[in-house]
Amino acid sequence: MSRVVDESTAAPGQRPDGILSPLLTVDSVLFTYHERLLKILLVKRSVEPEAGKWGLPGGIVDVAVDSDLQATALRKLVDKTGIAPTYLDQLETIGDRLRDPRGWSVTVCYTALIAHQACAYHVDTVSDVRWIALNKMRHLRLAFDHRELIKKAQERMRQRALYSILPGYALPELFTLGELQHLHELLIGKALQKRSFRRRIEQAGLLVDSGQKRQEQGRPAALYRLRNKSLSYRFVRNLEG
Repeated sequence: MSRVVDESTAAPGQRPDGILSPLLTVDSVLFTYHERLLKILLVKRSVEPEAGKWGLPGGIVDVAVDSDLQATALRKLVDKTGIAPTYLDQLETIGDRLRDPRGWSVTVCYTALIAHQACAYHVDTVSDVRWIALNKMRHLRLAFDHRELIKKAQERMRQRALYSILPGYALPELFTLGELQHLHELLIGKALQKRSFRRRIEQAGLLVDSGQKRQEQGRPAALYRLRNKSLSYRFVRNLEG
C-alpha cells in the first residue's frame, strides 16, 4: 500500500551536501474516444498550488514506494481511474524554476490511449475526475504548464495515428472500421479517404473479423478486434498517402 504524500507542502529537498534537489513529479496525458469525440482525462485540484484548476493526473515520486518513474505514473493513474493502461509512452521531461510556485521542479510526462469502457464506472463515481472533450478544454483554467503538455501529447498521438493503428487502444474490444477511421481522423486532424484507409488496414492484416455485426445508419456493420501484432505494426507510408 502506498503512503499518503502531502503534495501541497512538498518542496524541493536538500541533499546532505547542501545542494537543493528539484521537486520531481510525473504527469500523464490520457486520451479516449467516446460519443464520437476525442476526450482527455483531467483532475480538479483540491489543494494548493493551483487549487480549483483542472490538471493532468499525476503527482510526486514516492521514493519509498515507486521502483521507477513509470511506476509512479501507473500508481497515480490507478488511484484516479481504477485501472492501469496497457501501455505508457514517455513523452517529455520538462523542468525549470518557474513552472511550479513551490520552487524548482521537474515533471516526466507520459501519454497513452485507453478505452472509455475500461474505466468509465470508476471515473463517473469520482467528482473531481472527468473525461473532457478536447474541443471544450480551451475554456478551462488548467494548472501549471499542463496545457502545453497536452499540446505536445496531441502531436505525438497525431504521428502515431499517421503510421500505426495504435489508436485502437482507445476503442472497445469490438469496433467498426468506421469508428477506427473516425478516431484516426480526429487524431490526425483531417479526413481520410475511406476506400484507401480500409484497403491499407486490410492488406496489412491488422484486424480480426469477430463475425458479429452492429446496426449503423440502417445497415449492419461488421465488428472487428485488433490482432496482437497490430499494435507494434508501422506503415512504411503514412495513412494520408
